[in-house]
Parts: sequence; structure tokens; C-alpha cells
Amino acid sequence: MRLIPRSFLWRTILMILIPLIIAEVIIANVFFGNHWTRVHATLARSLAVEISTMMNFMDTGNTAAARTMARDMGINISINPKLNRPAHNDNDSREAGLLAEALSSRLDRPAQIYIDKGKRLVFIDIPNDNNQIVTFGTSLYRIYSTSTEVFIIWLIGSILIVSILITPFIIMHTRSIRRIARAAGRFGRGLDAPGFEPSGSKEIREAAIAMITMKERLNRYNRTRTDMLNAVSHDLKAPLTRMRLAVETNSASKKDLLQDIDRMTEMVNGYLAFARGEMPEIEQATELPSMLLRIARDAAPDKDIKTDFPDNPAQFYARPMALARAFANIIENAARYAKKTIRITENDTPEQIEVIIEDDGPGIPDDKKRDAMRPFVRLDESRSEKTGGTGLGLSIAQTAIENHGGQMFLENSDLGGLRVRVVLPI
Repeated sequence: MRLIPRSFLWRTILMILIPLIIAEVIIANVFFGNHWTRVHATLARSLAVEISTMMNFMDTGNTAAARTMARDMGINISINPKLNRPAHNDNDSREAGLLAEALSSRLDRPAQIYIDKGKRLVFIDIPNDNNQIVTFGTSLYRIYSTSTEVFIIWLIGSILIVSILITPFIIMHTRSIRRIARAAGRFGRGLDAPGFEPSGSKEIREAAIAMITMKERLNRYNRTRTDMLNAVSHDLKAPLTRMRLAVETNSASKKDLLQDIDRMTEMVNGYLAFARGEMPEIEQATELPSMLLRIARDAAPDKDIKTDFPDNPAQFYARPMALARAFANIIENAARYAKKTIRITENDTPEQIEVIIEDDGPGIPDDKKRDAMRPFVRLDESRSEKTGGTGLGLSIAQTAIENHGGQMFLENSDLGGLRVRVVLPI
């Protein structure tokens, strides 16, 4: 038999209620057990002293003084030759036990205690010297406080109130987790989850956002593989056809064939590099200014390179080779289309590093910036065929940046060209 429920809802409720119940039971037993025992003992001793004093007055013949004292104490006295009482008294009960002990230590005669719980009264029968029975009647509250029962009721009530208050919140959390589970199941089958949005607590929303990001990256991965097959088919078909035609018509020259072969080799190498992805690499403490300056000098020796780096650049852990390849693709792209100037800026905050790479080239229209991030896409208007390339540079850079937990944005530069903004977490 399973003692622990399977559902998150009931596990959370038990996790909250069980410690609460244990704490309240400890409080009730340790604190109130000792406290109310002392209270009841004090009440019992007080009433026993009063009854003992009044019995002493009556034994000396001063019954009037005893009645006056009883009236002042809220006690009713009656003297009867005989009473019809139950065969079993309440001397050993929880309410009257301490009073019976206190009376036995102060009187030299037996005292019979009877409790009327319905009327909340207590009667103490004590024989006098004349073989009569003196009955002292008073409120049960004179010897027993009901605050203990009230406290127990409030303890139980507090547990119920806490249960009522926490259950809706736990249900909301459970509902959010179930929605994530259902969406993950649909994502796993290659389906979308219409209407699914992150909800619930901060941690649950972060998990949902991470799952959505994973789904988008998987979708992009699948689209990329499809685009790669289409690009290979399209880009290699033209030079192969041209080479075949040149050979069949005997119009092929060695120079033309070598140019086509070099072009095909470049494309194949690019496809293979993209398909392989990044090789495993150990993260190291990295600073960007020296890396960016070295890449810019190698990629654009004939351009005016302007830099704006912080005096004390931030250090963060990264895979330096992968990051260098990403920035190399961005800077080489800027160098290819810049007219004269490339500007590189780094802005550091305690949470992130922002790198901005700008050029004064033709730029990219706003409606084509999204396409420029896709692999195997070459933009005809601003990227002519003479510039070459396979359309993988920005896509490879974006993948590497995202693998470091960052983001890459394409924007318009005030230099007139493209502005690539990279944000990396520290």
C-alpha cells in the first residue's frame, strides 16, 4: 500500500498540513497540558479552601456565617438528612479529580462530587457532625475551564482554514504544471499547442518559457536541415550543369573548371561546417576586446576600424573558439559590405555584455532582417552574387550566441549600414 500520494496536489497539501498538525499537537500537549493542569489545580485548591472554611463554621455552630460566605462566593448550601444520588460519583473524573484530591487533604470526612454536565453545575456532598449531608452547589467553571476544549476546536479550525486557503493556490500551480506537461506532450509529437502561454509562479513560467524556447530551436533545427538539403541541391546543380555542358561542347577551360571546383568546394565546406555544428569545448574566462580587435584586423585590414571598449572589460566564462567563430562571421560580413568604416562597441553591466558591430555598407531592409538570420539565405538586393558566400555566416553566429545563452539582433546603424547587436549573459 502506497502511503505517499502520487499527485503533486496532495503531496503539497500533506507537506504543509503534516508539519502544522505536528506543531499544534506539540503545543497542545506541552504548553497547554502543563498550563491548564496548573490552572485546574489552582481552581480546585481555591474551592476546596472555601468549602473547608464553611464546613468549619458549620461544625462550630456558626451556620449563618457559612451561608453568608457561600452567598458571597457564589455557592449554594443546602442541608439534607438524605439525598437520592447516583451510585457512582464523579470523584475520579477529569473535571473533579483535582478537587477530590484537594478536599481529601483538607477534610477528615469523605466528600462525594457529582457533576451535571447539561447544566454545567457541580455538587459536593459532605456529611456533618449531625449525620446530615451538606451539599455545596456551584458552577462547573469554578473547578474546570473549558478554554482547553475551545483551544482544541480552534486548533482544528485553523487547520481547516489553512487547508481552505492553500488549496486554491496549490490547484493553480498544479494546473500550470499540467498545462506544461500537456504542451510538452504535444511538442514531443511534433504538434503545436494553440493558446499555451506561461502562467503560474515565477519558476513555473521560467520552465514554460524554456520549453517554448527549446521547441522553437528544435523547429529551427528541422527547418535548417531541410533548407540545407534544398540549398545543396540548388547551389551544386548550377556549377555541375555548367561544367558538364562545357565538357560536352569542348568549351571548357582549365581556369573556368578550377573556379567552379573552388566554388563548389567552398560551398560544401560551408555546408559540412554548419552540419557538424560546434565541437565540444571547455569554458574559460574570456575577455572580448582583444578577441574582437584581432578578428577585425584580420578580416578587414583595408577598413577604418573604430572601437569603443571599457577600460576594465568584464570577464565571463565562455567557449572562446566558438565565440570567436561567431564574431568572426559577423565582422567578416561587415567587412565584406562596408564601404570604409567598421565600428565595434562593448557595453558592460553587472548582468550582461553588449557588443555592437556596425558598418557603413548598404544595410539590410527591415522586412528582410528575419530572412537574413536564416541559413542558406542570400539577399539579392544588398548582397550580390559577386560577394560569394553560402548564406550561413549570420546563422552560424546566431547559433553560437544562443548556445552561450545570449541573443543576436539585426538593426539599422547610424553609419548607414547594418548594426549587429549581441547580448551575452555574465
